[in-house]
Amino acid sequence: MNIKRAKQEIKDSIEAYLKKDAYGEYLIPEIHQRPILLMGPPGIGKTQIMGQIARECGVGLVAYTITHHTRQSAIGLPFIREREYDGRKYSVTEYTMSEIIAAVYEKMERTGVREGILFIDEINCVSETLAPTMLQFLQCKTFGNQKLPPGWIIVAAGNPPEYNKSVRDFDIVTLDRIKRMDVEENYEVWKEYAGKAGIHPAILSYLELRRDYFYRMETTVDGRMFATARGWEDLSQLLGAYEKIGKKVDQDVVRQYIQHWKIAKDFANYLELYEKYRKDYGLNRILEGTYGEDSLEKLKFASFDERLSVVGMAVGKLNEMFREWYEEDRCVTKLFEILKAFSRNPDMKILSAGVQEEYEDLRRKELLTRMEDRIFQRVGEKLNRYLLIMQKEHLNGDVAAKRVREEFAKEAGALEQKTERTLCALDHAFDFMEDAFGDGQEMVSFVTELNTNYYSILFLKENDCDKYYKYNKRLLLDERHESIVRRLGELSQPGEVQDDAGNNGRTV
Repeated sequence: MNIKRAKQEIKDSIEAYLKKDAYGEYLIPEIHQRPILLMGPPGIGKTQIMGQIARECGVGLVAYTITHHTRQSAIGLPFIREREYDGRKYSVTEYTMSEIIAAVYEKMERTGVREGILFIDEINCVSETLAPTMLQFLQCKTFGNQKLPPGWIIVAAGNPPEYNKSVRDFDIVTLDRIKRMDVEENYEVWKEYAGKAGIHPAILSYLELRRDYFYRMETTVDGRMFATARGWEDLSQLLGAYEKIGKKVDQDVVRQYIQHWKIAKDFANYLELYEKYRKDYGLNRILEGTYGEDSLEKLKFASFDERLSVVGMAVGKLNEMFREWYEEDRCVTKLFEILKAFSRNPDMKILSAGVQEEYEDLRRKELLTRMEDRIFQRVGEKLNRYLLIMQKEHLNGDVAAKRVREEFAKEAGALEQKTERTLCALDHAFDFMEDAFGDGQEMVSFVTELNTNYYSILFLKENDCDKYYKYNKRLLLDERHESIVRRLGELSQPGEVQDDAGNNGRTV
């Protein structure tokens, strides 16, 4: 399965495991709450989805890479304790609390969240001395003589043996006590995530042209060469930071992340072309609607790769605008909900303190994404500004409420202006695509990208764009037509066919 399906399967399992009956008991007893084992190649997002799952399920997360641990840190250190049995005293070996179990209790104390996920990475790469302990952990949910607290679910991850020489096979007894999911790389799933995560448009544009370079593992005479989803995402972060500080990313820098010399060289060359296209075609001029005939003339004689790169540039900039619009819209919406309470009880000081308390509680529980964190901070700053205005102008009651509404109207107006600018940029982009490509494959690619990006979908759901609906309708009709043609082709072949309900029909 792909990583998106695996993420949903884990979320469903957690929901089922943590569901309680009318008596407060878990519907699935702890002994039957099988640990989840994710097996798949490195760098496809197995570790990364755990933070997303914990936030979305509202539970805690403690993560460990088990190869960093010894038997002593995993099960605790031994000590001698005197005990009495049948009237006789004996010296008995006991253990201090496992560092890993202690981390779970510390997480509960710090966040106040009593249920969560204990994630153990590289579980099948443990040392020989630790291997029996890990098997006991998966089978009995204990480290040494200490049990995982109730409500904590074990998720483990490992790599198949072809990716790691130190991998150990699990025996059937252990495998029969776990819930195993085999995951594999999938570009389309990663691309969906990448649009939401803000992956650099140069990388997205490049991988659209070189999809087989998205994930590559090769063994050569010079050793292992590879490119992974993790490598592309980390390189994206560096590209964004380097752009802001005026640094150049060359082939040597790319190879630090994409450790496959051929792919690193190819992307470094593409990155230079991408920057050239951005200057030659004037991305800002395209979105402002001030592009000239020279740009259109260049595209007439450009290669298909160059034409798609220009489409990718426009999509990348628009996605950035959609993302900014979404954050602004969420901020204004949240502020509006808060100010509705203010109209009923106009005490801004209490209201502001309540929002701050909610924010600190969510941060303590580690349930906020970076964007959600920024939105809370921005809303808090605006509420504090309203409070200062009221104090400075000595306002209260209905007069204060009216003044706050006036200030909020400015925020709503700014959002409206941002919405209008984004719509205009989208219209200008469509104008450029029409003038440059007409109804060609490039326009299809442009509309398809708008249909698959998380933030563009949200923007177009809230804001009408006539040209988008025009071309999207045409795209859907073309896809419908192709589907009918394929269906007719299938029916024209001899053999058994099925009707729309999946029932076996006559032989043609």
